[in-house]
Amino acid sequence: MRGGRWRDHRQVIDAIAFKYRTGTPWMDLPERFGWWKGVHNRLRMWAADGTWEKVFTALLAQADAEGDLDWAVAVDSTIVRAHQHAAGARQKGPRPASRTTMPLDAPAVD
Repeated sequence: MRGGRWRDHRQVIDAIAFKYRTGTPWMDLPERFGWWKGVHNRLRMWAADGTWEKVFTALLAQADAEGDLDWAVAVDSTIVRAHQHAAGARQKGPRPASRTTMPLDAPAVD
């Protein structure tokens, strides 16, 4: 028989939370969470089949029913970046000739 029993869902969720909270690479997950590929594969599978969406929808509904949901939206313009074309970058094509700032027959400065 290939494989085995699945690791407890709570432990996998803890591993996923640890990974995103600490920013650690998947391969560096502590051994207490089990094999990193198993955790990663379960995360991908749950994302593909809509499990995460169902969990978050249920959590939002529960928080809203308990009055714990408070929507606050903040936008910090220091992190918003425009695409290079929207920022006035040079378009493709020949570069304009550079202009000289001093006539060629001007006397040299000593």
